[in-house]
Amino acid sequence: MIQKGRIPIKIWASEVEDGALQQAINLSNLPFAFSHVALMPDVHQGYGMPIGGILATVDSMIIPNAVGVDIGCGITALKTDMEGIHTEEIEIILEKAKKLIPVGFNHNKKPQEWAGFNSAPNITIISQELESARHQISSLGSGNHFCSIEHGSDGHIWLMVHSGSRNIGLKVANYYNNIAKRLNQKNKMIPKEYDLAPLSLDTPEGNEYFQAMNYCMKFAKANRELLAEKLFSAFSEVTGAKITRTIDCHHNYAGIEEHFGEEVIVHRKGAIQAKEGQIGIIPGSMGTPSYIVEGLGNPESFCSCSHGAGRVMSRKQANKVFTEEMANSAMQGIVFDGWRGDLSEAPMAYKDIEQVIAIQNDLVKPLVKLNPLGVMKG
Repeated sequence: MIQKGRIPIKIWASEVEDGALQQAINLSNLPFAFSHVALMPDVHQGYGMPIGGILATVDSMIIPNAVGVDIGCGITALKTDMEGIHTEEIEIILEKAKKLIPVGFNHNKKPQEWAGFNSAPNITIISQELESARHQISSLGSGNHFCSIEHGSDGHIWLMVHSGSRNIGLKVANYYNNIAKRLNQKNKMIPKEYDLAPLSLDTPEGNEYFQAMNYCMKFAKANRELLAEKLFSAFSEVTGAKITRTIDCHHNYAGIEEHFGEEVIVHRKGAIQAKEGQIGIIPGSMGTPSYIVEGLGNPESFCSCSHGAGRVMSRKQANKVFTEEMANSAMQGIVFDGWRGDLSEAPMAYKDIEQVIAIQNDLVKPLVKLNPLGVMKG
């Protein structure tokens, strides 16, 4: 724990880069920040708020930039009844999945069905993005989004999907962050350089953002469900397998919760909820293990844990430092479709997942270790 701002910063990380630490100090100086700021083992610098950070606020204050642009991004994991799979089968499955799932900036050519489109809130930015969203749902996106086939320490083959709210989440985040910044220019509540302009849920703008954010979370979950359906359809066509368990968790959001006897708004940016007994997923990287975990409900982390391994370097730096030979070596034995000139998701760009899991042993208990067998990168 360190005290460099108005409230303490509690850290579950072996080290914190200077930029991320300064962002945490900025969070701790917010007049409505509650109790303490928590930093997870995967902490690294983000926009305004560090990824792997948890902030609780009082006075009904919510910060769009403390949620981020990929609202509701998260992981779905499917446990299958299969206990083994051949490399040739993995190759066929991923080829089939590529034909079903648009990746990168590609969208579905035809609008997709989702019941949530019929119950969208009457909010301008949501209405503007709905038609586009109909084509984006069940598309993977880019960056660190992926579909994968994993072998679990429980002896079973698992499928995983990592994706979020696509462009609708980005548009909502930017729209309300800009509103918050304009309002903050007038009332000067927060120093401009913090990039943490807030909204109050007691105002029309804040209430609208909260509604829009929650809709984007539903969209993101539905997106993962539809992606998982497509991935599993390719998987079952080849293997005939069945799903025996489904787990889902999201890691970019804000919600109203009670902590230390107070009703607060908990912002988790690159962190997942880990209440006692709650099951979550902590992925490593394309070439390293992931973990199914059980939350321990530690109040000091606001019942949270890391959302992944966390980057050790920026995407730009990774592309400067790594060669394709180095990246391929790190993916040895794993079926994947190449780097397409971008090495930013090479396993070496991430922290050691084993250390990340070990350092938060008071936050979660590992249940199943998943080793990647095949990966389809966004």
